[in-house]
This record gives sequence, structure tokens and C-alpha cells, in this order.
Amino acid sequence: MARPTDTTRRNAATGEPYHPHLEPRYREIATFLRAPLAECLDDLDIALVGIPFDGGVSNRPGARLGPREIRNQSSLMRSIHHVTRQDPFAQARIADIGDVRFSSVYDLERVSNDIAAHYRAIHQARVLPLSAGGDHSVTYPILRGLAAEAPVGLIQVDAHTDTWDEFQGSKFHHGGPFRLACEAGLIDPRRTVQIGIRGAQNTAQGWDYSDATGMRVMFMEEVEALGIAAVVAEARRVVGDGPVYLSFDIDSVDPAFAPGTGTPEVGGLTSLQALQLVRGFRGLPLIGADVVEVAPPFDPNGNTALLGATLMYELLCLLAAQAEPK
Repeated sequence: MARPTDTTRRNAATGEPYHPHLEPRYREIATFLRAPLAECLDDLDIALVGIPFDGGVSNRPGARLGPREIRNQSSLMRSIHHVTRQDPFAQARIADIGDVRFSSVYDLERVSNDIAAHYRAIHQARVLPLSAGGDHSVTYPILRGLAAEAPVGLIQVDAHTDTWDEFQGSKFHHGGPFRLACEAGLIDPRRTVQIGIRGAQNTAQGWDYSDATGMRVMFMEEVEALGIAAVVAEARRVVGDGPVYLSFDIDSVDPAFAPGTGTPEVGGLTSLQALQLVRGFRGLPLIGADVVEVAPPFDPNGNTALLGATLMYELLCLLAAQAEPK
């Protein structure tokens, strides 16, 4: 088991030590899940990363503000899981390493390269990344950074397959990251499962691409008919025992529970189903995970960002359980 993070901080004026998880939750700088801040990857097992970018959206913007609001809402999180009694902060060395920096936020290809380079450095340091987007276009360059050596399995929880081709003359959009990842050999389509897919489209192109390449597409009607336990079992069968990446688009959840997203689709997962689904992937050899498409401008009461923060905690528990000593 990895050595836990030293989460003790000191007040700059008095020098007095304090522990962020023992402080009132309205105090101090908001970090992901009240983790300590870190300026480098040394001695970390898990890095919490923000990607404040939504230049790839096809309609409603706002996901660029997702990481900041998820950090804010994650101040409500505590450390010990009520089901497993797991404390990820006692298992692994965890820190918020801030946001990906962009050399030109208006150049989509340069943004993709910036993200890929950021995650390549994380991967080379043997640190597991847990990320908050940002729109779903960010997952393609994350995979470029993590899976360059060999294709990995993918669990994608989403309302949309995100396997569409170019949109408005660009391939760097949130409707196509997994088509790009498949074409680049970053994911193995035969070890890819897409869960919760629904909603009408003007073209069947994305659904057809997923089917043609061998991805396992589980439309929401199948998810509802099978139940979460059977969906988890099928997903685990598809991805097998090899390395896998988990990407959770908040629009997989019904807008009754998560209205704050750019492309809402009614008839989705409940918040409880979403949590149960993630918990079912405990023990898989994850190389990283993300929560994307939280758009605070459409989230008037903060519930979507709170759900995003809670999902990040659930994912953190999965990653902490497999953290390797350095």
C-alpha cells in the first residue's frame, strides 16, 4: 500500500499546522476534494487535474467553468466512504496539481497538444490522473498522453457515443473524441463499452461507427431493462483484465438530477444509479478517469457540480485502492 499523503498544512501567518479534512468545510482555498495543493508530481500516487476548456462544444458553452465549481462543491466531501469504509487519503498520496495550461486557447489543435503533453508527463511520473473537464473533447488528448504505448480499454458513461466525424470543419470537438482515439490506436474498440446512450440525432453516423468498429453500445433502454448490477457485469466482461480508462460524461445522468450540462438528454441515469455504476468497477486496472461536461451556467442550485464532485470522490476511491508504492 502506498504511503498516505501528508495533508498537514501550515498557516502562513502563524505557522500553526492544520489538516484540511478536519477544518470547517467553508475554510481555506477550495481544492478538489480538499486535497493538498502540489506544484510537482514528486511523491504522488494520484493527481487531481482541472481542464478548464470548452472550445469543442457544439452548442451550449460553460463547461470551461466546470473545474472551478467542482472544486467549490467538493468542499462538501468527507474522506471515509459510507459503504466501503475506505479512506482514499489514508491509502494513497493525493494532491490537486491545478489546471492544464494552454499556449493558445483559441487554437483547438494546440489545446489538444497541450493537454496531451501535460498527461504524458503525469504518465511518465507513474502517477494516476483523475480529471475534471471541460467538455468531452479533452479526453482524446488525455488518452494521447496515457495510452501512446498500446491501446487500452474504455468505459464511457455518456448519453452520446462521441464517435462522430468532423463538425464545422474541425475534428477537435466534443462529439468525436472516441472516434479520434480509435483511429489513433489509443483505445481498443473491442474492449470499449458505451453506457447510457440515448437521444435523437440528425444522423446515425456516430452509432454506426461504434457498431462497425466493435464497440459495445448499451443504450439507456438496455441499461434500464438489465439493471445496474448486470450492466456492470457486462462492462467488466467487455473490458477484460487489461488496462482501462473510465470517462464519465455528466450528461449520462438525467437532467432532473444534473441539469447543468451543455447537451442534456432526458431519460438518463439517476444520481444513485450513477454512483452504483462507478462503484461496480472497483478492482479494474484503471490508468485514469475523468468527469466532464459540468456547465455551471446551467446549474442554478449547484447540484450538477455537487454530483460531479461526488463522482470524482467515488473514482478517487477506485484509483486509491490500486495505487502502487513508489
